[in-house]
Amino acid sequence: MDKLKPHDMSRPPAEQLASLDHLMPLPPPYDKQDMEPGLKPVKDTWRETYCTSLDGFVGNDNLKRPGSKSEEEEFINKFLSGLDKLFARETNSGFLTPFNLAFEYCARCGVCSEACHVFQASGGKEVYRPLFRSDTLRRLYKSYKKQGRPAARFTGGSVGINAEALLRLGELAYRCNLCRRCAQTCPLGLDNSVIAREIRALFSMEMGMAPTLLHERGTVLQLKTGSSTGMNKNAFLDNIEFIEEDLYERLGKKYKFPIDKKGADILLIHNAGEFLSWPDNPAAFAILFTEAGLDWTMSSELAGYDAVNYGIWYDDAQARKISLAQRRAARELGVRRIVIGECGHAHRAAAVSSDRLAVGEDNIPRESSFPILQDIVRSGAIKFDPLRNNFPVTLHDPCNIVRSMGVVMPQRQILRALCPQFREMAPHGVNNYCCGGGGGFAVMRNMNFPEWEMKVSARMKFKQILEAFQDKIEDPTIPKYICAPCSNCKGAFRDMLNYYQATARFNVQYGGIVELMVNAMAMFDRPYFEWLEEF
Repeated sequence: MDKLKPHDMSRPPAEQLASLDHLMPLPPPYDKQDMEPGLKPVKDTWRETYCTSLDGFVGNDNLKRPGSKSEEEEFINKFLSGLDKLFARETNSGFLTPFNLAFEYCARCGVCSEACHVFQASGGKEVYRPLFRSDTLRRLYKSYKKQGRPAARFTGGSVGINAEALLRLGELAYRCNLCRRCAQTCPLGLDNSVIAREIRALFSMEMGMAPTLLHERGTVLQLKTGSSTGMNKNAFLDNIEFIEEDLYERLGKKYKFPIDKKGADILLIHNAGEFLSWPDNPAAFAILFTEAGLDWTMSSELAGYDAVNYGIWYDDAQARKISLAQRRAARELGVRRIVIGECGHAHRAAAVSSDRLAVGEDNIPRESSFPILQDIVRSGAIKFDPLRNNFPVTLHDPCNIVRSMGVVMPQRQILRALCPQFREMAPHGVNNYCCGGGGGFAVMRNMNFPEWEMKVSARMKFKQILEAFQDKIEDPTIPKYICAPCSNCKGAFRDMLNYYQATARFNVQYGGIVELMVNAMAMFDRPYFEWLEEF
């Protein structure tokens, strides 16, 4: 096929529009043959049920092919109805302005493509160009508004409105991490990622088609049990008790999590995944906040202990429900402010996106934990010994903390003070690249989508890691630490390092910033990191 055009989205399903050949090269030692896993073949049953005709991968497992002509007509009509609602103030008031700006005023200069890690990592596949996705939606909309009249093709309405075009567009909305690096570089200040996000919202809110692990295992489960992990109140309290006992056994000092304390200054909220997958992180917060003498608490009520809000990635109604539940827990405890732990999307959801969804008395102050952690280091309330962190450390900047909130310096000033071998990735700060797990990708484990995430979405970040540690990367006796102060990013790094066997081969470790802080505390006789005890 010649250079791909938006009108190619309506081609027959037998024609796959893109394939993962000629990906961006990785630096040493992953430039050698067999260092990177090969692609697994797509199952025929997937082709029959799902849309694999975009690039061979399935991101949205609820985006299924219509089974009959009548189902196809219903599918198309629901999409067109949702398309109208995207442009209506009464149905999309929260996001209509940034969406309209990106939709109407794009100059098609292509700067966003050069900024996009997915496009670059794919080797420049046209289908992953941010403009390709937004142009497809524009042309579909104009085709729909012109109702097939000949004038449509002269006004940009050149995409045939059929099921295959819409299925491919639905999949394409999940080939964007919503990291907003395109918006960071756009000379007009437009945000192409908002178009991907609004396409997702259309498919979810109008058509009931959202990835299972984002919707049913995310927001629905969270509103039902209190946690996106399914960890209800009793399980949460049992987990806290276990963490407290483990800390005493490891460190020889008792630390208590102040649960449901009325009138505290701070309500600390974490991504619930931390308690199950990375309990050392909430434990480190408890140590630091206690030793610094802060007045804080955690809530055991519905959604009060889980900072996750996956709704911001795909569904306004779900995002609003969770935001209100989190703020209700804070209001019932009478805290002065909500402080968000190490979760990037929780920062954006609670402190930025939810302002479009929850106002008035629900607008309890929310802030990042990073300036507070920086103050702990500066204040001298805790004595630190930086030599305890005398191994190579680099910092991954979570997109939703640095780019969406502008919290850039506190975390790196902590690392400069406590990590003698700290080195920056290039680029970093607001110009950083996504970990590859943003926009919900870190929890989307359906079909073969994780393979696409590792091969393409996470590729640029893996390249940055290898380059940051290039002087030490091939020495397995030296631990190399990726500081990833975000739960979803840690999930992406866990999968990335396992996929490329970087921990097993080269001793590349990962974790948060509070763990590094506790590891540097002079009062403890042993390292906080268990993997350090081997060296």
